[in-house]
Amino acid sequence: MTLNLSADDVLTTTRSVRKRLDFDKPVPREVLMECLDIALQAPTGSNSQGWQWVFVTDPDKKLALAEIYRTNATPYLNQAKPQMGDIRDEQRPRVEDSARYLNDHLEKVPVMLIPCLEGKPQDAVSGASAGFWGSLMPAVWSFMLALRSRGLGSAWTSLHLLGDGERQAAELLGIPFESYSQAGLFPIAYTKGTDFKKAKRLPAEQVTHWDTW
Repeated sequence: MTLNLSADDVLTTTRSVRKRLDFDKPVPREVLMECLDIALQAPTGSNSQGWQWVFVTDPDKKLALAEIYRTNATPYLNQAKPQMGDIRDEQRPRVEDSARYLNDHLEKVPVMLIPCLEGKPQDAVSGASAGFWGSLMPAVWSFMLALRSRGLGSAWTSLHLLGDGERQAAELLGIPFESYSQAGLFPIAYTKGTDFKKAKRLPAEQVTHWDTW
């Protein structure tokens, strides 16, 4: 079922969903493929389309991925975070509580997704790296928007990639580690309710520059 949402509604209410993921409702494969067909219309550098999409539904593999994730996520979530001095400080306790919930229950989601891109980013601060990830991120975000419009949710997580986690996930799922990069680990489920609202964000004027910084 597709929700009756405008483009602006979808763009402004697609949240990182964690505590409202429905662990018990099955997610049909055809719905995922429908969302992926939409996502594959996203732009990609030089029309390379070097992406591959690994969906995981096997309970043992989901548990193994969740354990890889927790190895990195648990110490990260226990670290003290710096104060920002603005509205973000007010939101932090709720966000951290939500992140801890996902960390504790990750293997329960019906589906996990690891999007992959052919190649390896050469330099984290170079223009080449921006172009590399820019060939995958628009498609991943389009996939999340398509999920939202059908009553499903997800969250973009990347902590499983730290340390040796990316290699461990690659070995678990048969991803060619030397030739493909993983962009994250996405839990996917129908949401408990679809009444998501706009998030509180810094005002556009506060983060905007014209002609100079």
